[in-house]
Amino acid sequence: MDDWVCYERMVLIRCFEEAVERLFSEGRIMGTAHVCIGQEAVAVGIAAALKPGDALTSTHRGHGHFLAVGADPGRMMAEMFGKATGYSRGRGGSQMMADTALGFYGANGITAGSMAFACGLALEAQQRRTGRVVVCIIGDGAANEGLFHESLNLAALWCLPLVVVCENNRYAMSTPVAAGLANTRLAERGAAYGIPGCAVDGNVVADVRAAVETALTRARAGSGPSLVECETYRLSGHSKGDPRIYRSTAEEADAWQREPIRRLEAQMLAAPGSDPARFAACRTRAEQAIAAAIRFAEASPAPDPATVTEGVFAPD
Repeated sequence: MDDWVCYERMVLIRCFEEAVERLFSEGRIMGTAHVCIGQEAVAVGIAAALKPGDALTSTHRGHGHFLAVGADPGRMMAEMFGKATGYSRGRGGSQMMADTALGFYGANGITAGSMAFACGLALEAQQRRTGRVVVCIIGDGAANEGLFHESLNLAALWCLPLVVVCENNRYAMSTPVAAGLANTRLAERGAAYGIPGCAVDGNVVADVRAAVETALTRARAGSGPSLVECETYRLSGHSKGDPRIYRSTAEEADAWQREPIRRLEAQMLAAPGSDPARFAACRTRAEQAIAAAIRFAEASPAPDPATVTEGVFAPD
């Protein structure tokens, strides 16, 4: 992806997430959702580094990851509305969408829950010699889960083609990183398993892409897994209804000055011949695409009750 493609994808993600927040506040969609406003550069940087055939697993905050690899906003929105045209036919909602044709193996509501699954995908790639590399995205809160350590140990032991990307957005729900981790430099945890760990500015899409590309190249060469920490910030609450009383408005205001879309736009505007009107047009196109996605979702049929047992595994 060039800068414009990255910018357009980031703006689309931002508009989708803003719409999700609005739709929940209006009571038009139910359940819960965790938006990634402020973290768009991580999703797009990873997607820009992937090759066709690679795989990606996500977290509870996965809308942006899915959109970054090319998901259809209409089908995503339909899933949020619980409609039959959604990615999980209206059964999964925000956290249960996947499309293996895009290499996206789904989000996960369990903290660090996708790590063992990602190891399994990487083991399959290794044994079948497909050349696939699996990228597993986690949050900073996952770094204190047992599954984090078990999975990194297994991946290192078996030299699996796996890249673990930690979106360090500074809060595990309402717990600041410094209150939950004795060593807040998450990338250094790779050393415990003899694998590389690096930290990058997760609000700079080019830095994310470069770090993930390096890790992917290493994995493809058979040298095993890597840990990439992307330092970013969650501008919205943990989930809908979060009053964010655990951080100050001054902290949030400062974070808005350093958010990824603003930074990429400033960089692109500084280039000779840049046209400011193009950025406004990009935002308009994204807003129109999301408005169309909402119309599609609202016009879509609800799931047929007769299909309620389809796709359910239950032993006799």
